[in-house]
Amino acid sequence: RPRAGTVAADPRVLPIGTVLRIHPHRGLYTVLDTGSGLKGHKLDIYMPSCRKARAFGRRTVRVEIVSGPSLR
Repeated sequence: RPRAGTVAADPRVLPIGTVLRIHPHRGLYTVLDTGSGLKGHKLDIYMPSCRKARAFGRRTVRVEIVSGPSLR
């Protein structure tokens, strides 16, 4: 189930368990889902409501990898 602090990502780019800092958001996010429609360098960021997700929309963000499984 989706919950605060989680994102879905393409596991070939960011494996499950990778911890990210997404700018301009504050706080840490963990990749906990593969998101069947996500390919390449795209993320699906958990938002607490549909209203907030629509307000955020689709945009380019900066991602900093904090820690995670061995990345190739």
